[in-house]
Amino acid sequence: MQETRYRPKISFLAKEQTTCPVCGARFYREALLTGGGRLSADKVSDTLHRLFKPSQKFGKIYPLIYSIIVCPDCFFSAMPGDFANIPLEKIKELEYLKNERIDFANKIIGEAIDFNKYRTLESGAAGYALAVICYDSFIKKSIPVIKQAICSIRTAYLFEDINIERPNENFKFLADLFYRKALFFYKRAIELNQNKEQVMEVLKNLGPDIDKNYGYDGILYLVSVLTYKYGIKTDLQYRRKDLDEARLYLGKLFGLGKTDFEKPKEILEKSKNFHELISTEIKEIDEKTQY
Repeated sequence: MQETRYRPKISFLAKEQTTCPVCGARFYREALLTGGGRLSADKVSDTLHRLFKPSQKFGKIYPLIYSIIVCPDCFFSAMPGDFANIPLEKIKELEYLKNERIDFANKIIGEAIDFNKYRTLESGAAGYALAVICYDSFIKKSIPVIKQAICSIRTAYLFEDINIERPNENFKFLADLFYRKALFFYKRAIELNQNKEQVMEVLKNLGPDIDKNYGYDGILYLVSVLTYKYGIKTDLQYRRKDLDEARLYLGKLFGLGKTDFEKPKEILEKSKNFHELISTEIKEIDEKTQY
């Protein structure tokens, strides 16, 4: 029913229908209402996820869940600027993978997901996880790898939020998994950017969340923090090499910040802290491996 497609006083349906380029299904996209005290910004996490305080009138709202488009029929998913731009030669492949996408979304959440109903934390997380897969079908011109990184970290954000609402249901494990995926894609995106294969700077907003664009500095910061938190830890020699690179990135950010007032203060403050943590761990690794 139409009233299940949005939450009164919180979201609304777009006037124009969206057409899925894969299966041709037509649907009305749900969007978030703003203003009126609905959103009250809270702190930013170490991974640059913007948190929001609950509203007495509207309760807890998660604006991130509305920023991904998912076809409710075939579960094709992409960011708004890419949804209609799937390469023609990939359509049949994506049609063929419809059931795999549906099974994947249902299994990762642990219940049937219905994108014909209003967005929830669960369907929001599933939507971004689906986008990570769907961007495999986009051409290099669309710079899909950095978008896979952004969608991966947003999936992780939402799984962390779900874990707060539903603890002890393995959502923390899924959050950690997608943080690791984000680390992989961010590192790969940097390589492709340096080789001029997928130049990420053409994107207007590099995220990672929807409230603020932290640009390339944000990517270097995230690679460093994600390496520290979720990088390989079993191989000390490999770990030290990774941490050295992360410390170098953070040092550049913090060093530049002393003279560049345009650097985001959230990154500058956190960079110094993680630079110290990483330096301490490198020292501990050196002490362990010198014998």
